Amino acid sequence: MIKDTRFQGYDLKGFQKDVTAGLVVGVVAIPLGLAFSIASGVEPIYGLYTTIIAGILISILGGSKYQIGGPTGAFVPLLFGIVMQYGYESLLIAGFLAGLILILMGLLKLGNLMKFIPRPVIIGFTTGIAIIIFSGQIASFFGMKVEKHEAFIDNMKELVVKADTINVYSIVVACICFSVILLAPRILPRVPGPLLGLLVSTLAAFLLFPDKVATIGSTYGAIPKGFPEFNVPELTLETIITLLPVAVTIALLGGVESLLSATVADNMGGTKHDSNKELVGQGIANMATPFFGGIPATGAIARTATNIKSGAVSPMSGVIHGIVVLLVLLVLSPFAAHIPLASMAPILMFVAWNMSERKEFAHVLKTKTTDSAVLLVTFLVTVFTDLIMGVGIGLLIAFVTFIKKMSHTLKVRERSDDINEIVSSDSDSKINVYNLEGPLFFGSIDVLESSILANLDSKTKILVLSMRRVTYMDTSAEAVLMKIVNRIGQYKGKLIISGIQPQPKELLLSTGLYHKIERQNFFKSKEDALYFAKKQLNASADKVV
Repeated sequence: MIKDTRFQGYDLKGFQKDVTAGLVVGVVAIPLGLAFSIASGVEPIYGLYTTIIAGILISILGGSKYQIGGPTGAFVPLLFGIVMQYGYESLLIAGFLAGLILILMGLLKLGNLMKFIPRPVIIGFTTGIAIIIFSGQIASFFGMKVEKHEAFIDNMKELVVKADTINVYSIVVACICFSVILLAPRILPRVPGPLLGLLVSTLAAFLLFPDKVATIGSTYGAIPKGFPEFNVPELTLETIITLLPVAVTIALLGGVESLLSATVADNMGGTKHDSNKELVGQGIANMATPFFGGIPATGAIARTATNIKSGAVSPMSGVIHGIVVLLVLLVLSPFAAHIPLASMAPILMFVAWNMSERKEFAHVLKTKTTDSAVLLVTFLVTVFTDLIMGVGIGLLIAFVTFIKKMSHTLKVRERSDDINEIVSSDSDSKINVYNLEGPLFFGSIDVLESSILANLDSKTKILVLSMRRVTYMDTSAEAVLMKIVNRIGQYKGKLIISGIQPQPKELLLSTGLYHKIERQNFFKSKEDALYFAKKQLNASADKVV
């Protein structure tokens, strides 16, 4: 820990600040841990186990100075679907495999690639998750007895069908909790609103409506007191193969969210996180938590922001936050059984509202660009179909639209007329000159073919390509250039290139096309290339005469 640069200059005063911040974040994490686990379809205690174990490990082993890890809202729909389809035990195995994948991603230095996910995809996906979380708490808010489904539409139909099961007492409890959450920042700004709302509404239900509303105890049984037991999930090759796609999804989602959270922390705290180290830390934490019954965890943006605002100065605050939750579990767990499910609903609704990125969503929509389409498609598919498909289709559309945009950035400008007017040749032979500007890649090769290749004929004896403004070329463009070389070769002509940049040159060298064009036909300046071209054409004309 001494070698960790995140602890440079650490002293007793810094530790005191971390204790304060860790206490605040730990208190905030307790109701969220309970709520997220319930919403994920597992027993509430597993959310606390995750908060403790993953929270401590992510802070110690991660690459962010202020990151707070634990169960998050983004995972809720995904984990609920896994539990519904495969069961809780399979969720533990999927979480373990996801941790292993995260470690591999970190070791392979893939952390920096996460930042290339388009913002509209992230916003559409996050807003879609927020809608799923919010709508999933409607039944608990109204105390309705419903059967939960994976599909959003089925859950909405279930609410309509079971409307006659609404519990007025649950509504009152939920409204008390919701009101306290909204008023707490004004009345008691130093007390976490979700915790205060949970305490006040639980007390109100216990005193005013005993046995009238569903509680954690009546639904899930008593909260175990003490540290979780160590259990090894049963791993088989068949199970691994079955759950691997799910594990990849958990790893990708966890990786993206954790790095987003670390970036937010950097902006707030003036730091710079290590993306790859963060992925490794997240991976180790997710491999460890299943042995204690914990669910997948990642960096929590809201709790990380709270950590920084509370005065944290090092990762020690995250460790302390996990210890605080553990102490509460050891001492106060019997009282958790009295918490009404209706009290948990407003907390998750509030989380969903805050994570919805509604302002960014509206901002992107107003642009009425292809980004708007990517955003809407990602959002709609995420909500109405599947989380994985939402991200996949969103990325696909973003990729296609990006390629289409980039294909128009290549400019091919013909400059043949100027030089042919001054070439001293009486024959029909000519020099074709083109200025190329922009990337040469598979999305722009049609421009090369239509503008250059299609215009080559038997009269073209020399083709000059100015590539000073071409900084990138891929093998698809190289293949078209090979066609151009072969075509002009049929006419006993030459290709001359000026101003070639390092990357295109390296590609031509590696493919052998550089040597086929011949070294003497490459020039640094366009002026030298044109002088050589005129000289060659005039020499050919003299031979004919």
